[in-house]
Amino acid sequence: MQLPVNLIEEELQIFEAKFKTAVNSNVPMLDRIMRYIVKRKGKQLRPMFVFLSAKLCGPVNESTYRAASLVELLHTATLVHDDVVDDAAERRGFFSVYALWKNKISVLVGDYLLAKGLLLSLDNNDFRILQLLSEAVRQMSEGELLQLEKSRTLNLDEAVYYEIIRNKTASLLASACAAGAFSASGKEEDALRLKNFGEKVGIAFQIKDDLFDYAGDNIGKPTGNDIKEKKLTLPLIYTLNNIDKPTRRKIIYIVKHENNNRTKVDYVIQAVKDIGGIDYTVRRMQEYKTEALNILHTFPESEIRNGFEQLVHYVTDRKY
Repeated sequence: MQLPVNLIEEELQIFEAKFKTAVNSNVPMLDRIMRYIVKRKGKQLRPMFVFLSAKLCGPVNESTYRAASLVELLHTATLVHDDVVDDAAERRGFFSVYALWKNKISVLVGDYLLAKGLLLSLDNNDFRILQLLSEAVRQMSEGELLQLEKSRTLNLDEAVYYEIIRNKTASLLASACAAGAFSASGKEEDALRLKNFGEKVGIAFQIKDDLFDYAGDNIGKPTGNDIKEKKLTLPLIYTLNNIDKPTRRKIIYIVKHENNNRTKVDYVIQAVKDIGGIDYTVRRMQEYKTEALNILHTFPESEIRNGFEQLVHYVTDRKY
């Protein structure tokens, strides 16, 4: 499944130049770090969602480019801060900012990116777009804290899981779609419709990430990283709520106390597969994907809508 880059190729090239300008500073060390970050940016899925949402509702304009830059600034800031929180040495296969420049500088870099994003919007009177994305930052923080709290007690309520991923992952994608739509049409109904769409896609995206921990034939052996970090994931929640009590107690003990033992982690992974946790999770992901596509199909058929549909399929069909 390919990304629909051809539909927004020109916009992405212009965005790249604008984003580099947006992170410029007067501090040489900060500029070095920013160049390092820019060179190692990922697939830019969130800017893609901004531009496709905009094109679905009207013409791309300067406000759209600022919205895409704000989304990327906020996303990058949260990644830098996440690496500090998680003590992560790598990001996308490269050394993280945290690994190279350590704790204090990483926190300050994240703060700088947040401030640049706020000023980019305020200086251009993009108040509604800033409001949409500031709400996402609040939700992301709440989602992270809720996950940390529940990982200590292993609260196994599926509703809690959805609350965590709706806030932690889906909120930024939802706000990116809403910001793109509003930048192009200025209509609240467009922003709301695409915000709902983005939330559904974001939830499907995170569920797909959870499935990677148990791996399929395409990505090799299961990692078990979420189990090691005592994260609530849907395959594990389903398993614990549908397995016999002795096995349930054993799995909970492993997750809490033996999560660095490879053999024990493999036992949990096999139990999840045997009870049907993977199949259940795939079904739930497909349901959210279908809900997202149903919202998308309320827009008239067009090349952009078809490309957007392709992007939704990419999110759930990707191999890594």
